[in-house]
Amino acid sequence: MSSVDGSAGESLEVWIDQDLCTGDGICVQYAPEVFELDIDGLAYVKGDDEELRQEPGAAVPVPLTVLQDVVDSAKECPGDCIHVRRTRDLVEVFGPDAD
Repeated sequence: MSSVDGSAGESLEVWIDQDLCTGDGICVQYAPEVFELDIDGLAYVKGDDEELRQEPGAAVPVPLTVLQDVVDSAKECPGDCIHVRRTRDLVEVFGPDAD
């Protein structure tokens, strides 16, 4: 899938592979509601509670209101470390492992 329209109605989640994160902060510029740079200079996802999910592979739901921003951040990320997947089957729809 190459457009957000292809994921309409799907529940999606996003996670960041910190091993590949370059700390550029592009994701934070696109979707500060979902991404945040931590003191270590790397980006992390955060939930509705504003708490960073620092466990490796930790994912948070993608709010529909910022879906396009999250997708754009995955496309523009220089580290190719942002993964957006369907929650029902964990298939990546945007990011480096998407078909």
